[in-house]
Amino acid sequence: MDNKTLVKQQFGANAAAYATSAVHAKGASLPRLIELTRPQAGWHALDIATGAGHTAFAFAPHVAHVIASDLTPEMLTVAENLAKDKGLTNVAFKLADAESLPFEGNTFDLVTCRIAPHHFSDIDQFVRECARALKPGGVLAIVDNIVPTDPEAAAYINAFEKFRDPSHVRCLSAEEWADSYEQAGITLTHAEEAKKAMDFEAWCNNMNISTENREVLRGRLHDAPAGAQAFFSPQPKGDGNLQFMLSEGIFIGRK
Repeated sequence: MDNKTLVKQQFGANAAAYATSAVHAKGASLPRLIELTRPQAGWHALDIATGAGHTAFAFAPHVAHVIASDLTPEMLTVAENLAKDKGLTNVAFKLADAESLPFEGNTFDLVTCRIAPHHFSDIDQFVRECARALKPGGVLAIVDNIVPTDPEAAAYINAFEKFRDPSHVRCLSAEEWADSYEQAGITLTHAEEAKKAMDFEAWCNNMNISTENREVLRGRLHDAPAGAQAFFSPQPKGDGNLQFMLSEGIFIGRK
């Protein structure tokens, strides 16, 4: 089974959970993206791998029009329903493969993608497609989980993520993201990293993880090698739950 099929299966089956996922709906990177990109009222924007639509909806009040695109039909259905609930009238929805976008070149003033590229089979191709779709001078804004440059820690973290979600391919390091932008002809104008606290049970619930596999994941958090252990920084919570850390990168560039 190829990864795109896995993505559609995983996220199709769990689409409703992403409508209320705190990390996706209310994460700190959403207002930060608005602040960094300074969207203009006349802009036409594209949000790739929109999921439940949270990023597209955050930009909708600031631009003329947003296309919310995703590979998974069930996700687009959830997003359309949320848009109706929010009374948004300038958002359209489109099935689209991030690595082969069904849009003309030089079309968008802004292209965004948030907490999704680690599911893509070829991130460099995705970034090239973003560059193609942007107008000259257009802004590319990507948010995704990132890993340390240390190869052992990075491999362990990616394997941990993939055990929870088989459609996970690989989180890049910040340095790899910078290289990908450069290769696509996008000038990286801003990059930053922020730690985000993850509620272990909610993180598992998003993918409907079995009790048995939750215990495996708990064990992997506690038994991680030094570099990954420092990255995760797992801490017990008072309710018997567990908190751990992930890192999120924000990368802003201009064509």
